[in-house]
Amino acid sequence: MKCPFCGSLDSKVIDSRSSDDKKRRRRECTECHKRFTTYETVETPLLSVRKRDGTYQLYDRNKLIKGIYTAIKKRPISAQEVEHIADCIENTLANEMKTVISSKAIGEMVLEQLKNIDPIAYIRFASVYKDFSDVKSFISVISELEGTEKS
Repeated sequence: MKCPFCGSLDSKVIDSRSSDDKKRRRRECTECHKRFTTYETVETPLLSVRKRDGTYQLYDRNKLIKGIYTAIKKRPISAQEVEHIADCIENTLANEMKTVISSKAIGEMVLEQLKNIDPIAYIRFASVYKDFSDVKSFISVISELEGTEKS
């Protein structure tokens, strides 16, 4: 590890501990004896999202969280639960080593998480994600959510 003070490539680790999914290392330069901190994180593959129109864009966690916040507005769901949903989705994708995923697949993952947390947020997210065009669409999703079928 290169010392930020003198540029020496030789340093020793004094302390190491986990911090927010990162490894925090306190180091000391063997040349100038100054101390500095480094962080080690797991590198995940670059993820592209295939949109409905066929275009691609880089995965954006903030965009995902913003969409979830829109669905949970004025609902009793904490910021930690939203972060947990995003973390679960990202972990699933990282474990599958995917580099491209459809926006539809991400939407389905969010719906699955919201279904277990809050039915109103689930319906709100589904209304945008599934692009409801009439009342029958709402009724069918509500029926599906309740586990009953209506004709």
